[in-house]
Amino acid sequence: MKKIILSGLLTGLILFLASQVVSKIFGIIFPSINAEYQNANLFRPFSDPLMLLFFLHPFLLGIILAWLWDKTKNIFGENIKGGINFGITYWIVSTIPGMFATYSSMPYSLEIVASWTVANLVEAVLAGIILVKLNSKKDVVTE
Repeated sequence: MKKIILSGLLTGLILFLASQVVSKIFGIIFPSINAEYQNANLFRPFSDPLMLLFFLHPFLLGIILAWLWDKTKNIFGENIKGGINFGITYWIVSTIPGMFATYSSMPYSLEIVASWTVANLVEAVLAGIILVKLNSKKDVVTE
């Protein structure tokens, strides 16, 4: 369990950093996204204390993906290709339906939903690769 939590927290840190980079890139490509994030009818302001919970998301996701990887690594294979396939599978199962529901039922622009979809793909693939590296036969993170 210690191995899952430690690798999950490290994965979460990488996911957090990746999400910040991808968000900045999309903000440059589509400046309207930045204005949308400032819309108080769509998002809480960053001054709201509940927004701190938002920053826990990648760490929670990292731990959950570390647990899931531990349960499925024999299916995907404990190599980079297996990690990438794990990430893509997770992305297809979780992100595609979620973004479809988001775009069809909430007032978010196509650009912001597309940016979340791409960001989630990047993060999912990164998570798979990181989890392979951290949980290889060499056991970089020990129990």
